[in-house]
Amino acid sequence: MDLEIAVQDVAGAQTAAAGGADRVELCQALSLGGLTPSAGAIEAAADLGVAVHVLVRPRPGGFVCSAVEVSGMVRDVEAAIDAGAAGVVVGALTADGAALDRHALKALVRAAEGRDVTVHRCVDVLLARGSDPAALVDQLAGLGVRRVLTSGGAPRALAGAGVLEAMTAAGGVQVLAGGGVHPGDVAALAATGVAGVHLSARVRVADAGPAGPGGGDDGYDVTDAGLVAAARAAVDAVAVAG
Repeated sequence: MDLEIAVQDVAGAQTAAAGGADRVELCQALSLGGLTPSAGAIEAAADLGVAVHVLVRPRPGGFVCSAVEVSGMVRDVEAAIDAGAAGVVVGALTADGAALDRHALKALVRAAEGRDVTVHRCVDVLLARGSDPAALVDQLAGLGVRRVLTSGGAPRALAGAGVLEAMTAAGGVQVLAGGGVHPGDVAALAATGVAGVHLSARVRVADAGPAGPGGGDDGYDVTDAGLVAAARAAVDAVAVAG
């Protein structure tokens, strides 16, 4: 079972790599659900030697994307690959929010030029609305997607364990359990058969110095080495037990 750590900067990628993460999802602004990082951050993270999968998401909010946004996302995928990304993390829903945007996803998969493509938690919107888990997996496989990041439509992956198990049983794509995951959840999530777990392993730095007018909050989130180590130990324990 793989360990993926979501990080929002190069320092976080370095901490995750040092702690034994198999892969990082690189983004920025995790507090907003994650947005596309800069090309410079991608290049620097890729130089660390850990597999870097880049989140391509142009803005916070929902997952319904306009044609202009999809065009920009395609360019961002191409730029991420050129900067050394091993894969990308993408997602888009139709205008009514009731289905995967197959047109957009096909364009994004093509832009990835054979690199790994993960579809992110936009699928949880569909699962929460009652979409069939096996049918969703089948659609993703048909689009050339390798992996899906999901909580099973629940607020936390642990609460969506039954759906995760159904998605894993459907086969065709790897299922990565993500959404409120803590190291203590790993064993229970492993029992669903998922291919990996995804967590941000972050803590708040409360006093980072004055930001000044227009600078935002004084504090910020960082990837915590202790949480990464605990998650690595939990994944390794599952492997030993298995």
